Parts: sequence; C-alpha cells; structure tokens
Amino acid sequence: MPHDTPSSGLRWNLLDEALIRWRCVAWGDSHRGSLPQLLAELAADTVRDFPALRPHQRHPWHAFLAQLAAVALHRADQVVPWTDAADWRTALLALTPDDADGAAWCLVAPPERPALLQSPVLGERVSDWKNVLRAADELDMLVTSKNHDLKAARARRAEPDDWLYALVSLQTQEGFLGAGNYGISRMNGGFASRPGVGVSPVGAWGGRWAADVQTLLAQRATIADQQGLAAEGGHALLWLIPWAGTESLAMQSLDPLYVEVCRRVRLEDIGGVPVARVTGSKVARVAAKERNGITGDPWTPVDAADGKALTVSGAGFEYKLMADLLTGGRFTHGAAWRLDGWPRDATLQVVAQATVRGQGKTEGYHERRVPVSPKLRSRLAGPQRVAVAEMAKQRIAAIAALRKLLWSALVLLFANGDGDDRNDSISDKAGRFARPFEQREDPRFFDDLALEAEAEDADRIALRVQWLLGLVKRAEHVLSEAFEAGPRSGMQRYKARAAALGRFHGALRGLKPVLPDLAHHYAQQRREAGAEPEGQHHD
Repeated sequence: MPHDTPSSGLRWNLLDEALIRWRCVAWGDSHRGSLPQLLAELAADTVRDFPALRPHQRHPWHAFLAQLAAVALHRADQVVPWTDAADWRTALLALTPDDADGAAWCLVAPPERPALLQSPVLGERVSDWKNVLRAADELDMLVTSKNHDLKAARARRAEPDDWLYALVSLQTQEGFLGAGNYGISRMNGGFASRPGVGVSPVGAWGGRWAADVQTLLAQRATIADQQGLAAEGGHALLWLIPWAGTESLAMQSLDPLYVEVCRRVRLEDIGGVPVARVTGSKVARVAAKERNGITGDPWTPVDAADGKALTVSGAGFEYKLMADLLTGGRFTHGAAWRLDGWPRDATLQVVAQATVRGQGKTEGYHERRVPVSPKLRSRLAGPQRVAVAEMAKQRIAAIAALRKLLWSALVLLFANGDGDDRNDSISDKAGRFARPFEQREDPRFFDDLALEAEAEDADRIALRVQWLLGLVKRAEHVLSEAFEAGPRSGMQRYKARAAALGRFHGALRGLKPVLPDLAHHYAQQRREAGAEPEGQHHD
C-alpha cells in the first residue's frame, strides 16, 4: 500500500508508523507504536501512561481513543476489542473507504484530501493562510495570560505525537476564541468546558478505556434516540468531510459517537518538521448552539433543572460539586457513568476532569478521583442513594455552619474583642483566615462520608457525631492558628482571644436547627454532668 512517499504527499501515517510513545504497565518500559498497535495494547491492558501527554490532554485523548474504537467495532459488527493490531488496522481503514492509502490517518496529506483531524480544503490555497504555527503547543487549546501561567510555543522540537495530542486537544475540546474561531458542539457555550466525568476501574489506561468502549457500544442506540442522531450511517469522523468554513453539519446527520473537529487547520512538512497553518471559519462546524452542550457526550453530565451541560468553574471539582455528581439528582449523567454491571469485588473510582476556560484565558486544569468501594457502590446504585445524598447534604451544611461560626469568631479576634462585622477590612481578613478550614475539609470529605454511608443504620448516628466533633476541633484549630495575626500586645491580646473563643463555643449551642445531632450530644453531656435537671433539657 503506498504511503508516506514524496509523490503521494503523505507523512507520518499513524496506521503504519511507530509514532506514539507509551510506557508499559509491567516495568514502565518505553514503547513506540502505531495507532493500531496502541489499541491492541489497550485491549490487553498493558499501557501505563503516555510520557508526552500533558495533563489537560488526558480526557480528550481518552475520549478520542474510546470513541474511535467504539465506532470501528460497531462498523465491523464486533463487540469485543481486538488484541491484534492487524485487526485494528483493517477496521480503522474501513472507516475511510475513499482513502484506501491511509491519507485520513496521516498527520500530513495534500490539502484537498483529509488528514488526521484535518478537513479537506477544496479550491483554496492553504499557503495563503497567514496564521503559521511552528510549535505543537501553539496549536493546542490552552490560552495563558501574558505567558505567566504556562509559557507558550515551547515545543519547537516536538515529535509527531506531540502534534497528535495538540490536534486532539484543539479539535475536541476547544471553545470560542474570537471571530472566526468557533468551539466544539460538546460544551455549553463558547467559554465553557468539555468535562470528562465517569466511573472507571482503578488501574492503568486500558481498564478504563475497555470499560468505556463496551459502554459506548451498548448505549450508542440509546444516545441516538435521545439526541436525534443517526442510529446508522451517520458521519462519525468529521475530518473526512470537506469544509470551506461556510457550512455547518446538522446534528441529525451525525453518528452518536461522532469525533468532531472545530477548526480549519492543516499540517505541512517543512524540511521534516511539522508546521501548522490555521484559518478561521464563518460558522461552527456543527450546528448545535441551541442544545447548550447536550449532545449525548458519554462523559458530560447535564444539569437537569437548567437543561445545560455541566460547566466547571474555576473552583474545579470541589467537594460540593462532586457530592452532587456522586449522590444527587441534580445531574443526568452520560453513558460513562455506570455503577452496575461490574464484578462484585471491582475496585472503582469516579473520575472527573476538565480544563476550565474563561474569556481569553484558562482557569486551570482540574482532576479529581473519588474511590467507590463495593458497599458504597451498592448504596449509590440502589434505593439507599437518597439516604447517602441526604448524608452529604447534611455534611455540606455542617461545614458551611462551622465556617460561618469560625468567621464570626475571627471578626471578634481581629476587632480586638469588640467585634464589628460592618468593617469591611476586618470582614475580608476574617474570610481569608477562615478559608483554610473549608479547604482542609475538601480532600477528606468523601472518605469521611463513606464511613457513614457504608455503616449499618444503628451505627450511623454515632459516626456522624464523631465526625461533627472532629469538625469542631478542626475549626477551633484554624481559629487558634489565627491568634498570631490578631492583637499582639498585653490586655488586647488576651481580651481578643478570650472573646473569640467565647463566641465560638457559645455559638455551638445555637446550631440545633442545622446540627441537631451535635446539639443533642452537647445537651446529653450537660445532663450527664448535672448541668441540666432531667426533663428540662432543650434538645
């Protein structure tokens, strides 16, 4: 088969050339292989990681590999991923019947033909496109502020897989970036993000990939029906279709697992080095603006009340959002969220990933993994999910109540014991010093929640009280840490500290509406100490 020859104009063919670097699970040895070889290794679960893959590229790369594999398997009427690279090569080539020489799987091909994730350009001179990018990371979707956060255009000696990851990142998770630079369909608006949220086995890349491929195959018909997509015969690899930048594709013409492209870009070979030429478009590639990101993306939760795809804020996957994702009814999950059908002893985790976009900037890459034990999984997958959701809700309310109480005590401390929450500078300072309390609760929230959720009903109240007492102790520790920032001289120091501690402990007794279990515990202590006669307590 002719490929990668000067006469054909094809370079860096992923079907046949060892262009992708990965490390194996067993010893961490480095490997290079073609795309079919990689898919075969993923099916055998021997891939540990990809050394050239940048953190914000992890979800786009995983989604690309899973969608591509599921489309290829479906078209071949196959339900189990192949472990032979030759089978993968045949199936991938069958997806591009008009390009039997593999042009659609090359990083560089003649402009009038498809190249990997690059739509054909007909009747235009690509050499006239003025935007020329000579570094792989220039092509990527990251936008940084004046080079402060992450230096741009560093990858000038990039290898082919650096360009591959940049292409996947740009074409499958980019948003709006000014006139002519439209974003993908799989996000809620041009300044949103494409999240990657799902349930996966704990382990290497192949386990999650294989699980998601099987789920995508099982759910593709449901996705098509729910989203009005083409159950059979739809466009799956959108880079195969010529695009002049003036026409959009209708959603009903697309395969349920379509891999999209959102920008007009072509790579060239300049002296053996890839260089990208980019130009704008007059319209988005996929006509989906009115969908608010609801496209059936397997990894995108949908806010049921707002009717919009999840947009992650600059706070990332903090504990309140993760609690909603894990236990609440706020979000409708994509196909990759699956708690049933696993082996009984499977060790699972919730994986949440997103690169948060802002207007002309990014607000960080965020990733969080929450372990889900078999017992917790049974709780979340069954009727007890509502009870677990209530536990999470109560714990979130408790943290908020203690944070407010801590803030009030800090205001008194910084006001030298006199207290005036109308002083903005003191209020702001108290807020800054109270912030570590919640930040420290965040990483331990789900471990603590799981202890109560997995316990038997008779043990749950005791566990909750134990957690609440620990919460109070940790809040008081933050208050004590702030003593050094309070008044330092003689009488004012003692007065301020005593007043702050007095307000903190005194206010705990008034938390009955929010923390009834804690209030009951304190009342019981007072009764046992003889502070309240029997029958006169107020719990």
